[in-house]
Amino acid sequence: MKLAIITAYPPSKVTLNEYGYYLVKNFRVKKEITELILLTDVTKEAKIIDFKEKGCKISVVECWKFNKISNFLTISKAIEKTKPDAILLNLQFMKFGDKKIPAALGLTLPYIFKLKKIPTIVLLHNILEKVDLNKAGFTGNKTLASIYNYIGTVLTKLILKANVVTVTINKYVGIIEDKYKATNIKCIPHGTFEELTEPSYSIPKGPKKIMTFGKFGTYKKVEVLIEAVEKLRATEEIDLEIIIAGTDNPNVPGYLKKVKETFKHVPKLVFTGYVEESAVPKLFEESSVVVFPYTSTTGSSGVLHQAGSYGRAVVMPNIDDLATLSEQEGYKAEYFETEDASSLATALNKIIKDDTYRMSLGKANYEAATKYPMSKIAQMYLDTFNTIISEVDLK
Repeated sequence: MKLAIITAYPPSKVTLNEYGYYLVKNFRVKKEITELILLTDVTKEAKIIDFKEKGCKISVVECWKFNKISNFLTISKAIEKTKPDAILLNLQFMKFGDKKIPAALGLTLPYIFKLKKIPTIVLLHNILEKVDLNKAGFTGNKTLASIYNYIGTVLTKLILKANVVTVTINKYVGIIEDKYKATNIKCIPHGTFEELTEPSYSIPKGPKKIMTFGKFGTYKKVEVLIEAVEKLRATEEIDLEIIIAGTDNPNVPGYLKKVKETFKHVPKLVFTGYVEESAVPKLFEESSVVVFPYTSTTGSSGVLHQAGSYGRAVVMPNIDDLATLSEQEGYKAEYFETEDASSLATALNKIIKDDTYRMSLGKANYEAATKYPMSKIAQMYLDTFNTIISEVDLK
């Protein structure tokens, strides 16, 4: 099979680039794949394809740019030129831009591929029905929210023109089936990036590092974490370090700079900026606990799966999708009330003061993560493609 994957890809900073990397890493060693065609965003540096394992041929075609209106045309032309047997879109609603028109036009691609009768799977990481438009940085205006929801419904219908649309949370299947009467949606879990040997659940000597990782400023805000640690420091004699790993959400440029200025008086507060892929293991391995300071969610959490891979304890708000994902895949966490620093401080204290409990959470999360290694996820996609291709009439 000559498989095209439309995705952001390292060294790109566009969302889902890391997921694209691990999809490629695992697809390329599958015997059914004769060639992978990466239809990626344009980057100044060369794409990272120097894998250690032997695998199939990889062709990189840089054919789109974030926020460029013509992306759907340039990607379509690349498909015509490369002639893949099948297409996988690694997609979410803001994949092709944080501006409305380029973002929307990019989401018409599944319908275009349907017209071309190319077997297509869309991996949809979030669904509009579970996105709080205000907290996610789209709009707080009720009228505009109604308009965006209508447009989102239309775009979802276009996405559903793909032969199969996969989501990573089982609950989403029912939501889409009920609203759109769809029969081509299925759940394939997010998966764990690396197949790691069981980690050490111990932590380095020195200050206990409390880490959060992501793109911040919309529904991921770090003030509550900093305030919670300050409360702990005031009541407990524990040496703590706060690690804020990641960057601003594109919708809120300058957010972390403002936070850094506001809390400049707070000791042992570290802002790492963008974390290169090679630095991710050390970041998690040195952390005592990984915190999710979210006010809402927009889908499955890659950070939760990474935390599980490295055997880390996690603290998260008891909100819908995160709790659902934890229950669905077997992750264990200490929960806190959203945006409540005192509640978060209490949750952190339970883990930090009890190494046995911390390690038990880490072990449970490692076991949950290793249920679905990315090699297994890649095979699930290949099996789905084979089912599609075996159908004589691609509707």
